[in-house]
Amino acid sequence: MAAEIVNPPSESGTEGAPEEPFDPAFALHRGGKMAIQATVPVRNKDDLSLAYTPGVAKVCTAIAENPELVHDYTWKSQVVAVVTDGTAVLGLGDIGPEASLPVMEGKAILFKQFGGVDAVPIALATTDTDEIVETVVRLAPSFGGVNLEDISAPRCFEIERKLQERLDIPVFHDDQHGTAIVTLAALRNAAKLTGRTLGDLRAVISGAGAAGVAIAKFLLEAGIGDVCVADRKGVVSSDREDLTDVKREIAGLTNKAGLSGSLETALAGADVFIGVSGGTVPEAAVASMAKDAFVFAMANPNPEVHPDVAHKYAAVVATGRSDYPNQINNVLAFPGIFAGALQVRASRITEGMKIAAADAIAGVVGDALAADCVIPSPFDDRVAPAVAAAVAAAAGAEGVARR
Repeated sequence: MAAEIVNPPSESGTEGAPEEPFDPAFALHRGGKMAIQATVPVRNKDDLSLAYTPGVAKVCTAIAENPELVHDYTWKSQVVAVVTDGTAVLGLGDIGPEASLPVMEGKAILFKQFGGVDAVPIALATTDTDEIVETVVRLAPSFGGVNLEDISAPRCFEIERKLQERLDIPVFHDDQHGTAIVTLAALRNAAKLTGRTLGDLRAVISGAGAAGVAIAKFLLEAGIGDVCVADRKGVVSSDREDLTDVKREIAGLTNKAGLSGSLETALAGADVFIGVSGGTVPEAAVASMAKDAFVFAMANPNPEVHPDVAHKYAAVVATGRSDYPNQINNVLAFPGIFAGALQVRASRITEGMKIAAADAIAGVVGDALAADCVIPSPFDDRVAPAVAAAVAAAAGAEGVARR
């Protein structure tokens, strides 16, 4: 599969179509951002007889006799399905499957450009959890992995869990785990820069959706000192009676300090703020954080704490935006993770593989470590190979690699 950018066609023949504004984004997206590209030529009858009938029958028969050969003689071992229902798209929310396609195409070309992995966008016309699961299970024979994308919480947790139970290929919800992996990488380097370890830190996460829950669990797995999560009603604590099952679980895992009340209250003396919710955090709450604090305000397009405000009080500032240093960008993770998993035909992506990916991303920074460089650039071509190698090695160590 090749990413292809084309010039927008002339307006002739578009009678009745809505007039497009003069905007380079529309020009780039006209006709879509992808195209299918053959990897073998079909120039004459001999090529045709090998690529299709009768030659193809030999390969089909061999796969029927030994199903493992599908990895060697089809595209399965190098292609990922990017699956969405369009219910939680970027900062746009529930915009439906058709409107989500430009984002899914974008995700697919990032897979190709940064990880050398082919990907196919699949937007589903259902929001029913079981229907999504059943559909993906039936599509799975064509793919080496499944990247779930922009599916709203809490359904995304159940969809991922059920697919992981039923499939023997990697299933990865990037909004959860990609964000968590890159956050951990940046946090490790920020701690190193200030002479601390992850275990020395207390973090407060604003947002109890897919990303916030995943980050909290992942930081605990990695050994953070303490972390608490806050939603719109304040700290997710076990004394609250309005918690969903997911939030009740996270309340039982986090908040060793026993905090309750507002996000602002929790930030007093905290070492780390991680924002994945939107909204605005008052400057006074940021000022109340510990000395040499870290502010990772990742909401787009408007960070929860403006970088100019954050820099007044924090030793390290990160955002989700590309126009500020230290961009927490999932493209640092998912292309290399799938490249490594597909390379060894991993049956799933384990916590150890995710931690290996985070460590690899952090390691790329190396001697360039500084307050404005705790995470590599998305365009650093060392990242995806480093992540792929680390993930492949971890898959082997954890017994989920099949070659």
